[in-house]
Amino acid sequence: MKKNKYITFLAIVLSTFFITACGGNITAEEEIDPTILESVEGGKFKGGILHLNSIEDYTSLFPPAVNDIYSTHIASQGYEGLLKLDQKTLEVQPCIAQSFDIDKTKKIYTFHLRDGIKFSDDECFEGGIGRDVEAEDFKYCFDYLCSNHEDNKWQALFRNRVVGASDYGEGKTKSVEGISVIDNKTLVIELIEPYAGFPNLLTITAASVYPKEAIEKYGYDQMQDKIVGSGPFIAKTIKNGENVTFIRNKDYWRTDDFGNQLPFLSQVEFSFIKDKNAELKAFQDEKLDMVWGIPVEEIPNVMGSLEEAKDGKNKEFEVQSINSLNIQYYGFLHTSKVFNDVRVRKAFNYAIDRDSLIDFVLQGEGQAAHNGFVPEMKGYPYSSVAGYDYDPVLARDLMKEAGYPNGNGFPEITLNLNASGGINEKVANTLTTMLNKNLGINISLNVIPMAELHPMVEAAQVDFWRFGWIADYPDPSNFLYLFHGKNIIEGQATSINYFRYASPEFDKVYEAALREIDTEKRMALYAQADQILMDDAVIMPLYFNLDIRLIVPDLRDFDINEMEYRDLSVVYFKNSNKDNVRVYDNLTPEQE
Repeated sequence: MKKNKYITFLAIVLSTFFITACGGNITAEEEIDPTILESVEGGKFKGGILHLNSIEDYTSLFPPAVNDIYSTHIASQGYEGLLKLDQKTLEVQPCIAQSFDIDKTKKIYTFHLRDGIKFSDDECFEGGIGRDVEAEDFKYCFDYLCSNHEDNKWQALFRNRVVGASDYGEGKTKSVEGISVIDNKTLVIELIEPYAGFPNLLTITAASVYPKEAIEKYGYDQMQDKIVGSGPFIAKTIKNGENVTFIRNKDYWRTDDFGNQLPFLSQVEFSFIKDKNAELKAFQDEKLDMVWGIPVEEIPNVMGSLEEAKDGKNKEFEVQSINSLNIQYYGFLHTSKVFNDVRVRKAFNYAIDRDSLIDFVLQGEGQAAHNGFVPEMKGYPYSSVAGYDYDPVLARDLMKEAGYPNGNGFPEITLNLNASGGINEKVANTLTTMLNKNLGINISLNVIPMAELHPMVEAAQVDFWRFGWIADYPDPSNFLYLFHGKNIIEGQATSINYFRYASPEFDKVYEAALREIDTEKRMALYAQADQILMDDAVIMPLYFNLDIRLIVPDLRDFDINEMEYRDLSVVYFKNSNKDNVRVYDNLTPEQE
């Protein structure tokens, strides 16, 4: 039975992609068909439709409001900023800024913008024709990033870093002093203190450029579901929860090493299949070209075929895997009556067996988070941070000290989470059972879409929740800034500091790390700040993801990386010139 099940699974999954190709010149009529592939320089092909899926609805497509991976994957196809990341190495690269200079003080950055980059055509422009992107556009967008506007989810990005950012956010000035326009193609940003990681900040979707005209015509509310940018693709259809379709931006500025204009793809289509098994079925049925994250129950089958792929026994799909800069955690609201006692928070951390979770629930797909909140990354002393091991006896003692012996008197609480295709519920059922067994407490589950959960957490409306955080850029500061006390702004209901954690000790060390130029010393300070979080049991770190992707065999230059950062402008389909043959077509009766 096991063999037959495996063969059936492979027979469906290992199917070849159906796009056909044509060589030589193509007619204008043929160009209308987005599935046609045209050979270009370097052995690459132009054309084709890339079918992707988002397991969750997006929360917003307006760059300053984009702060989850699902929204990022969609919005980033239409927007770009001064700088970007390399999809393979995650190194900072020029983008709309063709270069930048740093002065001797390491505090003044001068960005030189490219000529000829345009916003895509939209009704917000005169005559509906997109205009050139200029330095003033970045000034407009960056000033907004320093504002207290409710739709700005990245208020902490430049504050306490860029000169005048905090004053502008507090309404003391009409413009951010440290962001200035020299001419149409020159932008200057002045920092308060040197910060070696500043270029990384400019690669995130929130730092993308959009035109003032779009805000004036549509307002911030409508911009949540619109894209008016200068990126490689133009949004043709946007229906959250149903489908989002992009078409190639024919005026896109970028070319590859062979001189081919990017992007190669004719279209990119996002579906919103919420169930992971249904998503895998769509991949099997050739309706998707990539699956990010494999259902746990299918991992043995998929990994079995991975071993065969390594041995060269099949070439029908590619499995990509990497240790991700992505942590899954349960959050505590520190201002709540339930979790304002550090002994309770520590008890929760000691009461769960992270290793068993990885081994038996996740089938080895992940790494238990025993060493803090920040994952392993280049230069970071991850192993020096002491987190939490499984110790149910100590957990019960801590609850007793907190006044809840055997859980007596502890209120029934709710864990709020999104389904993420079902895996989050499986993890939650396991961990809440452990907490019940070891602490004698009752926890109910409230499973809601991320688009509903996220604003509730931002507004401190829930005491206990599940979130994941994947790096926006590869630096420990991107994880630790979530806990910065200065992100809690008086009079403002929402905050990126979801936990409402305020620690002068943490803030002092974290801010010292941001100012430190020496890499080794800076990383040591980051680890010290991470240790403070663990000592205060600010959250329950659960595990770091092992990302696994399946992609169709004809897809090229769709490189996996630790951040699941996607540069679809370089992705293309290769004409394999082979028949569409399924594995099961050649099976003998005995094999069936």
